[in-house]
Amino acid sequence: MSAACAGEPVREFYEDVWSQLPDDLTPYAFARRRAFLLAAVGPGDRVLDVGCGEGAFCAELEAAGAHPVGVDIAEQAVARARARHPHLRFEMAAPHGPLPFDDSEFDVVWASEVIEHVADTARWLSELRRVLRSGGRLLLTTPYHGRLKAAALALARFESHFDPLGQHLRFYTRRSLRELLQGFGFEDVDVATAGGPPLWRRTLLAAGRRRRF
Repeated sequence: MSAACAGEPVREFYEDVWSQLPDDLTPYAFARRRAFLLAAVGPGDRVLDVGCGEGAFCAELEAAGAHPVGVDIAEQAVARARARHPHLRFEMAAPHGPLPFDDSEFDVVWASEVIEHVADTARWLSELRRVLRSGGRLLLTTPYHGRLKAAALALARFESHFDPLGQHLRFYTRRSLRELLQGFGFEDVDVATAGGPPLWRRTLLAAGRRRRF
């Protein structure tokens, strides 16, 4: 089966998800994620927002003086982003295909609440690395699944949290995410937790640099 054929069910799934979302959608934990992003991006940075949705983060990046480009696999998401922010650039990407950008095109790649949805993590991270310049920064967030939290979930609501029909395919701890990024050529990797009480954090915030060449 070709990558294009394999990707069609994925695209159809997310088209269906977007068709059910409200028009006045506010991204999950927007303030927390925006603060993390803007603290690491400077004026003039070329930033790729992977899984851009309606383009809320691209708008924040532009306001901060960066040069954002958004990309998403859902046509409805890209259509919403273009309608809301017609002066910004938004592109479609194939679910399992290459990103539609040149090698080393960006200073920063922002992938927030995306990696947990990705089936082929190796291919996806390789693409993020490819479009980053040497020394460019990868910033990503994903739900936190530390050992204590995972144990509590297993006891209290395993079936609902790890729903086999849900959107989340991968579950990360600080260690597993750090080792994954290091294994794909990122250095100076830092992974922190945020949101909620200390033993029940909600989010992993990860940053790293593409190894210089």
